[in-house]
Order: sequence, then structure tokens, then C-alpha cells
Amino acid sequence: MFSGIVKGVGRVVETTELGADRRWVIDTDGVALDPIVVGGSVAVNGVCLTATSVAGTRFTVDVSAETLRVTTFATLRAGARVNLESPLKLGDPLDGHLVQGHVDGVATVVALEPAGRSTALTFELPESLARYVVHKGSIAVDGVSLTVNAVNGNRFVVSVIPHTQAMTVIGKYSVGHTVNVEVDQVARYVERMLRPA
Repeated sequence: MFSGIVKGVGRVVETTELGADRRWVIDTDGVALDPIVVGGSVAVNGVCLTATSVAGTRFTVDVSAETLRVTTFATLRAGARVNLESPLKLGDPLDGHLVQGHVDGVATVVALEPAGRSTALTFELPESLARYVVHKGSIAVDGVSLTVNAVNGNRFVVSVIPHTQAMTVIGKYSVGHTVNVEVDQVARYVERMLRPA
């Protein structure tokens, strides 16, 4: 479990094709993460991955075919910059919202506009996910906990402050960029409970 408060940006330094899967080596590039241990979890662009080896500032993860299918990871190559976050521990502050690291799908940046010192970003979601996004609700974009400022059909708008742009990969977004999205899980549970048996 994560909070969506990304600690900084690391870098994919090596990718290996393993049939339908991939293996990545990621360098933390000095990001202040909790110590990474073999078998431990790390959120990489919002996806919960398991460290399979650790050496200095680098750790290795295996990316399954299913993860490649539902995330932006199929297009990530060596050199790509990625958001990193350590898992929550009991007693940690919950500064963002509860993020599982189980990405629901991919959204696309369709507009970027100045909003004071912040940037208003508009994303387009698949129809199947749009019903889980609500005004003033929470959403994780590449693992970053954000508040939804507006919803219009299958599009939603968030405002990103300068600090978040500087500390995450969001500062490099442009129109057409694709992102990993995890909707608020409460909406999914409510839908399941209200569905006729």
C-alpha cells in the first residue's frame, strides 16, 4: 500500500526481454527511499513491483505480461525516468490517499494550461474507468495522488503545483503522453456492493 506521495524520480537503466515478460534494472538516482530489500515492494510510476535483487543504488524487478498489457510499461525503454515511492508502514502519515499500486488502465494527456503557478492537466480515460472518477475525488496518475478538479464525460482535470512537477515525471508531460491511472478503490467496492446479486 502506498500514499501517492512520490519521493522522486529514478531511471530505468537496463531492460531484458523474457518471453512475454520483462526484467528491468532501475537506478534510484539518489531518491530518498526507505531501504529496498529483496522481496520488498516499490511503486514505479504507480505500479507495485517486487524487488528481486538489490545492488547499491540499483534494484531489479520483473514485469509480468499482464502488467505490460494494462500499463504504459510496454513502451518504456532504457533511459526512461520513473516516479518512485516506498510502501507505507504502520504509523506513516497518509498525506495523499490509499494507493494500492494496482493500475486500472492508461489515460492520455489532452491539454495542459497554466493555472496561476500550477498547471491544469486534462486527461482522457477509457469509458470503462470514467465512471469511477468524481469531482473532488482522488486519483493516482503515474503513482501521484491528485485531486480531481473537474469531470466531463471520460475526461478529468487536475491541477499540479510546481513542487510536484519538479519532483515527479509530471513536469515532462506533453499532449499525447500516456500515463498509468489507478482510480479510487472505494468507488469499485461501492459499485460491487450495490450490484444486484
